[in-house]
Amino acid sequence: MRRETRRAFVLSERAEAAKPQVTPRTNTVAAPESDLLSLILTSLEDDKAEDVIDIPLTGKSEMADHMIVASGRSSRQVTAMAEHLADKLKQEAGVLARTEGRDTGDWVLIDCGDVIVHLFRPEVRDFYQLEKMWLSPEAQLERRNAER
Repeated sequence: MRRETRRAFVLSERAEAAKPQVTPRTNTVAAPESDLLSLILTSLEDDKAEDVIDIPLTGKSEMADHMIVASGRSSRQVTAMAEHLADKLKQEAGVLARTEGRDTGDWVLIDCGDVIVHLFRPEVRDFYQLEKMWLSPEAQLERRNAER
Protein backbone atom coordinates (compact mmCIF):
# COMPACT_ATOMS: atom_id res chain seq x y z
CA MET A 1 0.00 0.00 0.00
CA ARG A 2 2.78 2.43 0.84
CA ARG A 3 4.52 1.87 -2.48
CA GLU A 4 1.35 2.76 -4.44
CA THR A 5 0.78 5.91 -2.37
CA ARG A 6 4.37 7.05 -2.89
CA ARG A 7 4.12 6.38 -6.64
CA ALA A 8 0.88 8.40 -6.91
CA PHE A 9 2.50 11.27 -5.01
CA VAL A 10 5.57 11.30 -7.30
CA LEU A 11 3.35 11.23 -10.39
CA SER A 12 1.25 14.14 -9.12
CA GLU A 13 4.44 16.17 -8.38
CA ARG A 14 5.70 15.54 -11.92
CA ALA A 15 2.36 16.60 -13.41
CA GLU A 16 2.41 19.79 -11.33
CA ALA A 17 5.97 20.59 -12.41
CA ALA A 18 5.07 20.07 -16.08
CA LYS A 19 2.32 22.71 -15.98
CA PRO A 20 3.28 26.00 -17.61
CA GLN A 21 4.00 28.71 -15.08
CA VAL A 22 1.81 31.77 -15.51
CA THR A 23 3.45 35.04 -14.58
CA PRO A 24 1.84 38.47 -14.68
CA ARG A 25 2.85 40.51 -17.72
CA THR A 26 4.60 43.71 -16.81
CA ASN A 27 6.96 45.69 -18.97
CA THR A 28 7.79 48.62 -16.72
CA VAL A 29 9.44 46.76 -13.86
CA ALA A 30 12.88 48.24 -14.54
CA ALA A 31 11.89 51.91 -14.33
CA PRO A 32 9.67 53.71 -11.81
CA GLU A 33 6.97 55.91 -13.30
CA SER A 34 8.71 59.26 -12.72
CA ASP A 35 11.96 58.01 -14.27
CA LEU A 36 10.07 56.59 -17.24
CA LEU A 37 8.15 59.83 -17.74
CA SER A 38 11.28 61.98 -17.56
CA LEU A 39 13.10 59.65 -19.98
CA ILE A 40 10.25 59.97 -22.49
CA LEU A 41 10.03 63.76 -22.18
CA THR A 42 13.81 64.11 -22.52
CA SER A 43 13.85 61.93 -25.62
CA LEU A 44 11.06 63.95 -27.24
CA GLU A 45 12.82 67.21 -26.37
CA ASP A 46 16.09 65.92 -27.85
CA ASP A 47 14.26 65.00 -31.07
CA LYS A 48 12.70 68.50 -31.32
CA ALA A 49 9.11 67.41 -30.70
CA GLU A 50 6.67 70.32 -30.81
CA ASP A 51 3.73 71.16 -28.55
CA VAL A 52 4.41 68.38 -26.02
CA ILE A 53 1.60 67.88 -23.52
CA ASP A 54 1.66 65.60 -20.47
CA ILE A 55 -1.87 64.58 -19.48
CA PRO A 56 -2.12 62.87 -16.07
CA LEU A 57 -4.61 60.00 -16.27
CA THR A 58 -4.46 58.88 -12.65
CA GLY A 59 -8.04 58.62 -11.44
CA LYS A 60 -9.41 59.12 -14.98
CA SER A 61 -8.40 55.85 -16.61
CA GLU A 62 -7.05 52.45 -15.67
CA MET A 63 -5.07 52.02 -18.90
CA ALA A 64 -2.13 54.25 -17.90
CA ASP A 65 -1.00 56.94 -15.48
CA HIS A 66 0.14 59.48 -18.09
CA MET A 67 -0.53 60.28 -21.72
CA ILE A 68 1.98 62.28 -23.72
CA VAL A 69 0.81 64.01 -26.91
CA ALA A 70 3.40 65.60 -29.20
CA SER A 71 3.84 66.69 -32.80
CA GLY A 72 6.56 66.40 -35.38
CA ARG A 73 6.94 68.57 -38.46
CA SER A 74 6.75 65.68 -40.95
CA SER A 75 5.94 61.98 -41.10
CA ARG A 76 9.67 61.26 -41.34
CA GLN A 77 10.33 63.14 -38.08
CA VAL A 78 7.41 61.44 -36.33
CA THR A 79 8.71 58.02 -37.37
CA ALA A 80 12.27 58.89 -36.29
CA MET A 81 11.06 60.17 -32.90
CA ALA A 82 9.12 56.92 -32.35
CA GLU A 83 12.12 54.77 -33.24
CA HIS A 84 14.49 56.79 -31.05
CA LEU A 85 12.07 56.66 -28.13
CA ALA A 86 11.56 52.88 -28.45
CA ASP A 87 15.34 52.35 -28.57
CA LYS A 88 15.96 54.59 -25.54
CA LEU A 89 13.24 52.87 -23.53
CA LYS A 90 14.73 49.48 -24.28
CA GLN A 91 18.35 50.44 -23.62
CA GLU A 92 18.02 52.77 -20.65
CA ALA A 93 14.89 51.56 -18.87
CA GLY A 94 14.54 47.95 -19.99
CA VAL A 95 11.02 48.63 -21.28
CA LEU A 96 9.84 46.91 -24.43
CA ALA A 97 7.40 49.43 -25.87
CA ARG A 98 4.71 48.35 -28.32
CA THR A 99 4.37 50.66 -31.32
CA GLU A 100 1.53 51.16 -33.82
CA GLY A 101 1.41 53.37 -36.91
CA ARG A 102 5.12 53.70 -37.53
CA ASP A 103 4.72 52.67 -41.19
CA THR A 104 2.79 55.78 -42.23
CA GLY A 105 4.14 58.26 -39.68
CA ASP A 106 0.90 60.25 -39.43
CA TRP A 107 -0.02 59.08 -35.95
CA VAL A 108 2.27 56.79 -33.96
CA LEU A 109 1.10 55.25 -30.71
CA ILE A 110 3.75 53.99 -28.29
CA ASP A 111 2.55 51.93 -25.33
CA CYS A 112 5.17 52.08 -22.58
CA GLY A 113 2.98 50.51 -19.90
CA ASP A 114 2.30 53.29 -17.40
CA VAL A 115 2.77 55.96 -20.07
CA ILE A 116 1.06 56.15 -23.47
CA VAL A 117 2.73 58.35 -26.12
CA HIS A 118 0.92 59.76 -29.17
CA LEU A 119 3.09 61.33 -31.86
CA PHE A 120 1.28 63.22 -34.64
CA ARG A 121 1.87 65.24 -37.74
CA PRO A 122 0.31 68.69 -37.01
CA GLU A 123 -2.58 68.28 -39.49
CA VAL A 124 -3.54 64.88 -38.08
CA ARG A 125 -3.33 66.17 -34.51
CA ASP A 126 -5.63 69.10 -35.36
CA PHE A 127 -8.10 66.72 -36.99
CA TYR A 128 -8.39 64.27 -34.07
CA GLN A 129 -7.95 66.77 -31.19
CA LEU A 130 -7.12 63.98 -28.78
CA GLU A 131 -6.31 66.39 -25.95
CA LYS A 132 -9.93 67.61 -25.79
CA MET A 133 -11.02 64.18 -24.61
CA TRP A 134 -8.72 64.17 -21.62
CA LEU A 135 -8.06 67.77 -20.62
CA SER A 136 -10.47 69.66 -18.38
CA PRO A 137 -12.08 72.82 -19.82
CA GLU A 138 -9.84 74.94 -17.58
CA ALA A 139 -6.70 73.22 -18.87
CA GLN A 140 -7.89 73.67 -22.46
CA LEU A 141 -8.41 77.39 -21.84
CA GLU A 142 -4.95 77.72 -20.27
CA ARG A 143 -3.44 75.92 -23.26
CA ARG A 144 -5.20 78.23 -25.74
CA ASN A 145 -4.02 81.31 -23.83
CA ALA A 146 -0.46 80.00 -23.76
CA GLU A 147 -0.51 79.52 -27.54
CA ARG A 148 -1.36 83.16 -28.12
